[in-house]
Amino acid sequence: MRVGFVGLGIMGWPMAENLVQAGYDLTVHNRTKKKAEEFAKNTGAQLAESPREVANNSDVVITMLPGPPEVEEVFLGEDGLIEGAGTGALLVDMSTSSPLLARKIAEVAREQGASALDAPVSGGDVGAKEGTLSIMVGGEQEDFERARPLFEVMGRTITHVGPSGAGQVVKAANQIVVALSIEAVSEALVLGERGGVSAEKILDVLSGGLAGNRVMEVKREKFLSHVFEPGGKARYHHKDLGIALDTARELGVVLPAAALADQLFAALEAQGRGDLDHSALLVLVEEMSGISRRGG
Repeated sequence: MRVGFVGLGIMGWPMAENLVQAGYDLTVHNRTKKKAEEFAKNTGAQLAESPREVANNSDVVITMLPGPPEVEEVFLGEDGLIEGAGTGALLVDMSTSSPLLARKIAEVAREQGASALDAPVSGGDVGAKEGTLSIMVGGEQEDFERARPLFEVMGRTITHVGPSGAGQVVKAANQIVVALSIEAVSEALVLGERGGVSAEKILDVLSGGLAGNRVMEVKREKFLSHVFEPGGKARYHHKDLGIALDTARELGVVLPAAALADQLFAALEAQGRGDLDHSALLVLVEEMSGISRRGG
């Protein structure tokens, strides 16, 4: 199987690297050419000058991009994947994008004899590096089975959730839960510390009871150190919540808590903190409580 990969960012690089280590021959492209050149030098992957060239040289192409504008450009733009995809090609978008765009891409791909899956992920940079991502896949069952061996290299929980666009719907739901978990943990830490209890003790206790959650486990060191090197950037999570809210409007669903979280991330981004890890929401809650400290 010839595999292409477009998008070598925080998530894409380790995902692509895991595929190389599993024995797949990769053709790669990245908007910043220097990064693609570095990846090729480190792994032996082949370089492509455009997404179209990646598709020309691949049976299956995986993309990991920042959001809907980039996904639309890479798939449907000039020299895009659709232009290069031959009959029988499979295009797998693992970015967090919109359900509407995922359905559009699948339809355009079908018109020329190719197939598309939307397969966004959860698990952050840690999951990408360790190959333990949760992957939620929308599209045809046959295409899902074809891509499964690749998914099994990159992830641990791999679920076909429905037709085209369904993967992005589930990812939007995931991002709501993650955002609200970060916000809830931040409030708990601020309340506890103002009450004279250390953040470390609070996390120890909460993790052992009903309040325990994956966010406290994965983001624990960031919460304690106030060093917010990005695993998942705050501005990307703000974008993801925008997708969730747009989808909710389309479906007539009310998401009041998600809307609040969206505005908190908007405030973080407006302060110039959008490139910090999304757990830096803690700093915003602290500052609203009159707490000023290093970090963030």
